[in-house]
Amino acid sequence: MTDAQQLAQRILDTVGGSSNIADVENCMTRLRVEVVSESSVSLDELKATDGVMAAIAAGSNLQIVLGPGLVDRVAVDLEALRTSAPPAAAGGSGASGASPDELAARGASIKASARARSDGRTMRAIRRISAILIPLIPALIACGLIAGINGILTNLGWLPGVTPFLGVLSSGFLSLLAVFVGMNAAKEFGGTPILGGAVGAIVVAAGVANVTVFGQTLAPGQGGVLGAMAGGILAALVERFMRRHTPDVIALIVVPTVTVLVAGSITLGILMSVAGVVSVAIGTAATWLLANGGAFAGFILGGFFLPLVMTGMHQALTPIHTTLIDQTGWTVLLPVLAMGGAGQIGAAITLWMRFRRNEALSRTIRGALPAGLLGVGEPLIYGVTLPLGRPFITACIGGAFGGGVVGLFDQLGHSVGAIAIGASDLSLLPLLNGSSGYGWALLGYGSGLVVAYIVGFVATLLFGVSASVKADLEEQSAPGAPLDLVSSAVAADATDAPPAAGAAGTPAAGSAAGSARAGASR
Repeated sequence: MTDAQQLAQRILDTVGGSSNIADVENCMTRLRVEVVSESSVSLDELKATDGVMAAIAAGSNLQIVLGPGLVDRVAVDLEALRTSAPPAAAGGSGASGASPDELAARGASIKASARARSDGRTMRAIRRISAILIPLIPALIACGLIAGINGILTNLGWLPGVTPFLGVLSSGFLSLLAVFVGMNAAKEFGGTPILGGAVGAIVVAAGVANVTVFGQTLAPGQGGVLGAMAGGILAALVERFMRRHTPDVIALIVVPTVTVLVAGSITLGILMSVAGVVSVAIGTAATWLLANGGAFAGFILGGFFLPLVMTGMHQALTPIHTTLIDQTGWTVLLPVLAMGGAGQIGAAITLWMRFRRNEALSRTIRGALPAGLLGVGEPLIYGVTLPLGRPFITACIGGAFGGGVVGLFDQLGHSVGAIAIGASDLSLLPLLNGSSGYGWALLGYGSGLVVAYIVGFVATLLFGVSASVKADLEEQSAPGAPLDLVSSAVAADATDAPPAAGAAGTPAAGSAAGSARAGASR
């Protein structure tokens, strides 16, 4: 067994086996497991599993932080293990032998699970939309980096024979982005990817310029990513309908033809125009917000981004970023939002300096900090700042001030944008651009980073750790003390989020008394 397969098997065992898993999904760093019965999950064992950075239970939904790369392999292996497991035998624990109390408890569990699923419909819709765009992020980063290098070489006048070559490499994927979005949209909604791609290709087809709809001539690319996504989803729905109502003998010809004809016609006649209006509105609103709100808007956006990441709501911004890049060449929101991660780095450095003798905390920070500097913030969120409570808040304060600086540059007419998504913090530096060019964008973004680092550091130093938590951490630093990390989460009424777990290899909870003191002090 590979390491990923072993980890998948361990997760399967701790969540109650294949029969207790209703669904498995993943993003870039987190594995999401929807369970049938919450009582069958051994959450403490799951948190203590090697390779699991954190595990959070939100009703019937488990969010398991594994980190980039590994999460993709574990998701595939876990799904394979789940689907290959034999069905549970009848009887035994079935209803026929259950006592009234057991039946009542089982019914209450099912009711709670159903309620949790109903409450999570918005999040599941967001995850489905994000699942369309997340697979495109590696190509967006690659093409963005190449475009950034090409822009620098062009501005400096270096290697004039190479820059056209790099220009083609960076623009090829972006010119066909609508096709890939259409393919992923159709796949995500149960259709054939290539048919979704065929409908998405209509959005960027040159012949669109010859089409007039409602008295207006369409333009190639109108509606962009949103139009292609809507077209791909529609193609999947049409295809599924046709497959249910078409005889098998003619399905091979009729189903794809009707799918492209119907979905393509609606995309061309309606969706492109509607999506075009929405895309322009998004671009106008984002530009107006930072051009007029400036420092205040940046302060709010930068300060609230970490809670969005913690709850997964940041995924809703993915189509907005992609739309802005498709429309203007860069997204002005990402550099501002990236300041949240920068504030967290400042907070983590403070904690590492103050509690270097606490081996568990130091080890967690040393492992998570490099990822944070490269834009992957979940290890620091779930392994350090959120478990300790106040540092999460001081990290948000650092992000707010950093976002305010970036917003100020936008307000002064030097917009700071990112030409690709999926990167943050230092990894975003080569991907910057804006209305005044790379130099101003670098100055604005770099200034925001420095301010976020400093404010996050100072705020955490001054009031980031309560007296009781400080005592716990220092007590754990004493010779012979158990290596543990205090991990009471921020109060639910402050963040509306589930408790977080500690990092892999560092148990999530301290002593009961220590955890109680930590929670009471916040």
